[in-house]
Amino acid sequence: MNKKLDALLKTLNDEKVSVIHNNGPAGPANAVALIDMPKTMSLAEKLEHAFMLTNSIESAWYENKGLTKLFSGDGCRSTMVGDMVLIGNSKYRVEKSGWSKLIGDTWSKL
Repeated sequence: MNKKLDALLKTLNDEKVSVIHNNGPAGPANAVALIDMPKTMSLAEKLEHAFMLTNSIESAWYENKGLTKLFSGDGCRSTMVGDMVLIGNSKYRVEKSGWSKLIGDTWSKL
C-alpha cells in the first residue's frame, strides 16, 4: 500500500492517547507523550498501557516504541500518582490504587 493509504487506515484503527504530567505547585501540567493505541483496546487496557509506556523500567521511558515524546530537554520523569491520561475528550487521573475520571469539576473513582 502507499503511505497515504497506510496513514488513513491507521487513523481508522488507532487513536492518540495523551499523557499529561501534573507538576503541582512547581508549575502547570504539561503533555509529555502521545501514544498510538488500537481503538479495540478496552479503557482499562489503554490506561494501563499508557502508564506502563511512560514509566522507566529497564531504560528511559521516552525511548519506548509506540510513543512520541512531547517534552524538550534530556529527560522526563515517569508517570506517577496525580498525572493524567487524555483519551478522546475524557481525562483520567492516576490514583494510589487505580484511576479516576474527571466529570465536570469532580474526580470520580473508576
